[in-house]
Amino acid sequence: MLWVIIFIIAAACVFLPGLWVRHVMRKYSSPTDRYREQGSGAELARHLLDRFQLGHVKVEETPAGDHYDPTDKAVRLTPDNFDGHSLTAITIAAHEVGHAIQHERGEPLFLTRQKLAKAAYVGERIAGILLVAAPAIFVLTRVPQASALTLLIGVFSMALGTLVHLVTLPVEFDASYGKALPILREGEYLHDGDLEHAQRLLKAAALTYVAGSLASLLNLGRWIAVFRR
Repeated sequence: MLWVIIFIIAAACVFLPGLWVRHVMRKYSSPTDRYREQGSGAELARHLLDRFQLGHVKVEETPAGDHYDPTDKAVRLTPDNFDGHSLTAITIAAHEVGHAIQHERGEPLFLTRQKLAKAAYVGERIAGILLVAAPAIFVLTRVPQASALTLLIGVFSMALGTLVHLVTLPVEFDASYGKALPILREGEYLHDGDLEHAQRLLKAAALTYVAGSLASLLNLGRWIAVFRR
């Protein structure tokens, strides 16, 4: 019974933030023409990038989720936000431009995340191979230490991904509250009364990775528990 309660709590911690984020994004996607006179999300992103002397950063449409790509130096927005004129489109565009500003300024936490992300990509691939290979190594060698060492290496490789998720959170909050919010407030880009709602959207944008962080921590904890046995 205790394990069932723990599982329910863990599942709620992982899935509820994501559900709340999607709810907030949908809520402020209507009315769809609220900022039609001011321009679309893509147009605001282009304007802000030019304003901060980031003319070399592209603004592109993508089906893969709103994000800033530091390799290609591109702010990428989903179709609804790229062509959209809703409060969500405007606010998310400002958030992603916030990441471009972090990159341009060479902010340490942003750069650290990028280095860790590259290491984690390799580490997670290694982890997957080693965690699958551990039982086979034991069967072939009949040496328990070999299997344990393989499993330990896999767990540590997986821990890199968890570390990236944890470092990502302050980077996201800075993009929302350290960059996008002051830009939207001081530039008077929003209609009267919309700032409070934009803050909610910026919180949702920052929390996008929370579910991933919690899931990564739970997965890492599960493998550590296996290793300790």
